[in-house]
Amino acid sequence: MNNLLNSLLVMVLMLNLFSLGTSRIVTVIRIVAAQGALLGLLPLLLHQPFTLVMALTVIPTIALKGIAIPGMMIHALRDVKIKREVEPLIGLQSSVILGALATVFALLFADQLPLTAAHSGALIVPAAIATVLTGFILLTTRFKALTQVVGYLVLENGIFIFGMLLVEAMPLVVEMGVLLDLFVGIFVICIIVNQINRAFSSMDTRRMVSLKD
Repeated sequence: MNNLLNSLLVMVLMLNLFSLGTSRIVTVIRIVAAQGALLGLLPLLLHQPFTLVMALTVIPTIALKGIAIPGMMIHALRDVKIKREVEPLIGLQSSVILGALATVFALLFADQLPLTAAHSGALIVPAAIATVLTGFILLTTRFKALTQVVGYLVLENGIFIFGMLLVEAMPLVVEMGVLLDLFVGIFVICIIVNQINRAFSSMDTRRMVSLKD
């Protein structure tokens, strides 16, 4: 089971790098959708036996992270003229290298933490740290509004991985409340993105400085 868990987390880490290495916004959204669907399977691998509570956690997580939220973002992208992140603050190759360095840092940093025996042999803590850092890189180095939303989702995925360590102690209502807040937040952001595109004919958040005038 531990090997299967580590294999899933390795795929999550690879998706982090893929998200940093592509300029097509729709591709980044699909990468995050795949990552969200994979993370929805984490409770099945982390906690045994499988229970009804676990099912009520897994199904909504996959539905929201893998289907509903990416679907809303792709729908918002249809009315947008710009489909690529043309001029990021850091180039795509440099972003991938920075993401790889963040992953190495996460692996080294996790080795210094006083983890339990059950978690010391797994990649869950390094994957969580690396995913949070990847989301932060996307948030701070991309200028298109939807790409920044994707960065927020990746960052939240990293926090979600951390939360899975506490799923037994975390009430189901709290977990579902967090997912509902995320869903509503992305729904509102997609509406705002459409308004930005109508007002500025662009998703570049740097254009919003004109509002100061």
